[in-house]
Amino acid sequence: MRKSIAAANWKMNLTWQQGEQLIDQLIAGMEPLADHKKVILAVPFPYLHMAHEKVKSQPSVFIAAQNCYSKMSGAYTGEVSVEMLQSIGIHFVVLGHSERREYFNESNQFLADKVNICLANNIHPIFCCGEPLSIREANEQDAYVRKQLEESLFHLSADDIQKIIIAYEPIWAIGTGKTASSEQAQEMHASIRKLFAEKYGDVVASEISILYGGSVKGNNALELFLQSDVDGGLVGGASLNAAEFLTIIKAL
Repeated sequence: MRKSIAAANWKMNLTWQQGEQLIDQLIAGMEPLADHKKVILAVPFPYLHMAHEKVKSQPSVFIAAQNCYSKMSGAYTGEVSVEMLQSIGIHFVVLGHSERREYFNESNQFLADKVNICLANNIHPIFCCGEPLSIREANEQDAYVRKQLEESLFHLSADDIQKIIIAYEPIWAIGTGKTASSEQAQEMHASIRKLFAEKYGDVVASEISILYGGSVKGNNALELFLQSDVDGGLVGGASLNAAEFLTIIKAL
């Protein structure tokens, strides 16, 4: 059974103290989760160790970095390596978020390099893909996402591809208050799973978790997660509020 995942992306938000309080509230409010369900918190770099220490006794809760660099070490001031993440017990990292692609010009090939170094060092990528509004309006979203996946992931073996979590982000629905309808989300998730099936076969494709990442909130999470190919969410703003995110976790 593939994993159902509620992943929080705090982005560049919260102080250390606010982050501590939020994690404490989440742990206090969470009910035990079934084995196939997990919660992943992608927190800013300065909070990774603190967050990991707080959740390490929670069997269903994990911490992710929001980025990493494509080299193991060296003169790359300000960057963070997978070796550094691994040394503090971090085994998940968000890669290819639309904000990294847009603001920091991260290309599909650069992301492929990051994916490779993560997998070689026991770090599981949460790999983001998705289209901007202009592509959606031109009805070219399937081809756009196919190119992202082919250029960044399709060089991988079947064993390695199953170590990756996919997050589909309709860029036009991130931070805008707009959300793809549950039907639109299911349509794109099914299309993505079909791409993996064409490349790796139905059995492998059926095991890959595909999360929806576009303005997931407490009041729409259940409808989204009930779709057959939507395996949870990558949640931005709503993950900064404990009550809201707890509602999303329950929707799994």
